Amino acid sequence: MKLTFFLNILLLIFPFQGVVAQWKGKPADFSHGKLQVSANKRFLQHADGTPFFYLGDTGWELFHRLDREDADRYLADRASKGFTVIQAVALAEFDGHIAANAYGFLPLEDYDPARPAVKDGADNDYWDHVDYVVNKANELGMYIGLLPTWGRYWHEGAGVKDNQPLFNAENAGKYGEFLGARYKDREIIWILGGDRHVENDAQKEIIRAMARGLKKGDGGAHLITFHPTGGRGSSEYFHTDDWLDFNMRQNGHNTDYTGVYSKTADDYALQPVKPVIDGEPLYEDHPASFNAAKLGHSISADVRRPLYWDLFSGAFGHTYGHHSVWQMYDPAKNRQPINNPLLTWQEAINQPGAIQMMYGRLLMESRPFLTRIPDPTIIVTGKVPTAMPGEGRYRFVATRDEAGTYAMVYVPVGRDFSVRTDVIKGDKITAWWYNPRNGKATKIGTFANDRKERAFTPPDKGEMIDWVLVLDDAAMKYSAPGTRYK
Repeated sequence: MKLTFFLNILLLIFPFQGVVAQWKGKPADFSHGKLQVSANKRFLQHADGTPFFYLGDTGWELFHRLDREDADRYLADRASKGFTVIQAVALAEFDGHIAANAYGFLPLEDYDPARPAVKDGADNDYWDHVDYVVNKANELGMYIGLLPTWGRYWHEGAGVKDNQPLFNAENAGKYGEFLGARYKDREIIWILGGDRHVENDAQKEIIRAMARGLKKGDGGAHLITFHPTGGRGSSEYFHTDDWLDFNMRQNGHNTDYTGVYSKTADDYALQPVKPVIDGEPLYEDHPASFNAAKLGHSISADVRRPLYWDLFSGAFGHTYGHHSVWQMYDPAKNRQPINNPLLTWQEAINQPGAIQMMYGRLLMESRPFLTRIPDPTIIVTGKVPTAMPGEGRYRFVATRDEAGTYAMVYVPVGRDFSVRTDVIKGDKITAWWYNPRNGKATKIGTFANDRKERAFTPPDKGEMIDWVLVLDDAAMKYSAPGTRYK
């Protein structure tokens, strides 16, 4: 049965709820205990069972390029937008071994990872600055997703010492132990790898040695994952390794679901079961597929789609990035631009895609969290499957909880579609439209659940205007989507 024209007009005129533009309180509450993998191996939670939503931002050059004043500004902004994890690199990509940080310090003695350049006293070496940034992020209620090193330093020549990689299995273990011991009492998630493909057993052993070192140093206090190169996932190399607590993908800087973001569902289906997250999707204002001459630069709509594609395909959280922010681009500091950033990082932190990530987080947290599963069968396949559920940029995806108390469908374009209502177990269904652009929820109405197919029309059929349909078992009396579930 098609929803009436009258109801669609009402939901446009009378939006139910708006989400404030600033996070209330701290983004993450460390009082619930250390992070761990949930019992069903699909999510992260705190030690007391409280679900944790990983909303990451790629601040890769944070330690290397920003001084404390700028770091404070960046971190405060991300905390205000509900980010829970800041992904940053200790031994940074842009010559972090030979180009000093904002205070003139280098991280290593004689380019040797086994000999971090540490001096007695405070505020007088590279690692003191890393300490400051980690502490500030924790103070604001955010974890640091700490990459010990960018991948170039274990994968290829570093331009010093006969142009050999800086790392081998022996010094990787010592370096890992140093970091683990130094930050064992901080709120950290370890992210190994750093945008490189593992090509041989020797490189695998470097990563494994670093993981062993981290665990030796911090006593196993923190979760560990691996950040791969574009289009790949940690599961390709280390899925069965015990140290890999969850899989991380880099689905990469592309705009299509097909063959790109669909790979999150592939990792979700692997055995043994491990949580999965996209640690680097398309950045906002990034050259699409690294081909701006043909495809232009991404916009907020392009980064919203991967958010919901990944989450509704089984990811336990999501990572956002901005092309200017990851490299902390600031021409006033004589930073060489990488791939033509459009803004300074100071301007870029206010781009719309960042706050729209928060709306996705709020939606996920407004319903039972640890029982959510992907379910593409909710969407009725059309006569032309490439149109419904679609492919490319226009793929519809769906998720629900195992008990059938709610279901959600991500609608990337203004196209009529039908859903199976038998996935909702109650006799009555309350339906909502959730606006991923502004976080507003609008109640469509409550209707009898005849457990048949039901058609829906998005409230605005604009071709690049996305929506989320939320269906609830009315007996559960859930609050509006985007309202914190208790």
